[in-house]
Amino acid sequence: MKKRIFAALLLLVLILNGCGDSGGGADVPAGQGQAAAPEQAPDASIAAEAGYEEGVATRVAALSGPTAMGLSLLMTAENEHYDFQIYTAANEIVPLLVKGEVDAALLPANLAANVYQQTEGAVRVLNINTLGVLEVVAPAEQTLEGIADLKGKTVYLAATGKGATPEYAARSLLRAAGTDDVTLDFSNPEPANVVAALAADPEAIAILPQPFATVAVQQNEALEMKFSLSEEWTRLMEDGSQLVTGVTVVRAAYLSNHPAAAAQFALDQAESVEAVNADPAAAAAAIEALGIVKAPVAQKAVPRCNLVCISGEEMQQALEAYLETLYAFDPAMIGGEMPAEDFYQT
Repeated sequence: MKKRIFAALLLLVLILNGCGDSGGGADVPAGQGQAAAPEQAPDASIAAEAGYEEGVATRVAALSGPTAMGLSLLMTAENEHYDFQIYTAANEIVPLLVKGEVDAALLPANLAANVYQQTEGAVRVLNINTLGVLEVVAPAEQTLEGIADLKGKTVYLAATGKGATPEYAARSLLRAAGTDDVTLDFSNPEPANVVAALAADPEAIAILPQPFATVAVQQNEALEMKFSLSEEWTRLMEDGSQLVTGVTVVRAAYLSNHPAAAAQFALDQAESVEAVNADPAAAAAAIEALGIVKAPVAQKAVPRCNLVCISGEEMQQALEAYLETLYAFDPAMIGGEMPAEDFYQT
């Protein structure tokens, strides 16, 4: 599935919030059915530095799901300067990034911090591309209004499985709510398997990422999306942090060697995310063409995916606060220590 995308992002784009959210970057609760969309066009000075480089095809890896959905219009456009690959698991991407076989990657936020530590600072975070996408899905007859209502229950946890951001986000929220008596089941971490488990067990509860939460309720009318973890994070956390799902990273060497291509990606990424948020119906066909989900599901899921492109100081503040929350929970979650200042390309 080789298409186009990325040419890393330059310091300029992040200083000037080229793909930032002029609305302050706040996470719009998924339950409101409206994604946070960038409203401010990239600064003219960024455009002045941008340009495709002859003979350069930037290699980008992304996970199948919301992050790839935000870039779907970029991926499906014909452009010889981008080489895009979609993977189903983050552990497929990291070795490629470390070995220099891809130039940029869209990764879970905590994994990006781990890679930074493992490579002694060889990657940079360019932007936050996705905020909270996790939702609690359960039978319609059950009353579940918040994370505390999961007390005493077993909950299937999808996404990237045990030890990944979804687990720690869930456990951090359970701790904040004073609810310890919850069993998180990782027996079938693939989202599609969790959707199947929900169909097989009429009492099952799951935490699913979008767009799979939408898939589950469309396939089974007995299910409902009860609440999002983003909503609970905003309500329960007292540090002002946001629930950050995905970030875009680039190899520092690539950023240094191809500044014009990096600035061009800033323009392209911002344009794609904004267009997807503005017209989910138009983006749905591209999302289906990439093999992520069918167009009818994509159209309904996009407004609940919190697709953003937050950069610069705003990015650093939001991401740093989120990583500090994970660090307080378990330092190993982000590689043992907080990333240094150069982790954030501001």
